[in-house]
Amino acid sequence: MNPVRKSFSNDPLFPFDLVFKDTKSPERELPDHLHDRYEWIYVYAGKGRLFIDQKFYDMGAGDLFLIPGNSIHRAFPDPLEPVTSTAVFFAPTLISTENYDDSYNGLRCFDLAKKRKQYKLETTEQMRGYTEDVLENIRSELELKKPGYRHAVSLQLQQWLLRVNRDSLPDHPEDHEDSRIGPQWMKDILGYIANHPDEDLGLSALAQQASVTAAHFSRVFKQLTGMNVTDYVNAKRIVQAKELLQETDESIGSIAERCGFESLPHFHRIFKRITGLTPGAYKRGKG
Repeated sequence: MNPVRKSFSNDPLFPFDLVFKDTKSPERELPDHLHDRYEWIYVYAGKGRLFIDQKFYDMGAGDLFLIPGNSIHRAFPDPLEPVTSTAVFFAPTLISTENYDDSYNGLRCFDLAKKRKQYKLETTEQMRGYTEDVLENIRSELELKKPGYRHAVSLQLQQWLLRVNRDSLPDHPEDHEDSRIGPQWMKDILGYIANHPDEDLGLSALAQQASVTAAHFSRVFKQLTGMNVTDYVNAKRIVQAKELLQETDESIGSIAERCGFESLPHFHRIFKRITGLTPGAYKRGKG
């Protein structure tokens, strides 16, 4: 199954969405999805497992996760005690870039999560209570739609980000990934795929790298990520291609080659299937 392009409300002036206190059974959970929006998830109750860009986490009440844009992720709710959570989605353009002569960046917590590959925040009871209040305030503003409600939501979001950046980002954070989820070879392979997009990343080659049979590799990979190997590799390559299209002046052909695509038509086809845009249109839209 290919990564799903999550649908958002079509409001270019206010790129913000809230899914409030939603309880999802395994049957209702979205397949692995990929989007440009930044996302954070707060868990109220239930149990499950969350896969975010090479990392596996247990989910439980009070947990808080940051998911940077363009991160492959999927939740696996427990069938008997499915997770109830709120998810916030927003475009980075919604966050103020005023620097006021200091180096503060509201998205720093997401940047650090991506850099450290640590997506689960350390939270206190006070922070959890504050987060629940913020989410309730945002829900109320979106529901009542009083004059200035978009400004109110934006202020709530930015205040929450300020609190996270100040109080929930230790210099030497613990890695909250659950080491019991998945074999070590699986975690090594996910890192290998991320760091070697231009190499042979087919099932046979990866199974050989992991020293397991192709059938066993395929079964465990699908069980833990929800995707088959080909779809996951394509998605990771497209994530890197999107970054290169945004951040460099390289030609589309050069980017396709760097990201491991065998031909330019193949790159165009996979890119459009996953993002809904051609590489050229994506680059122009982000320019």
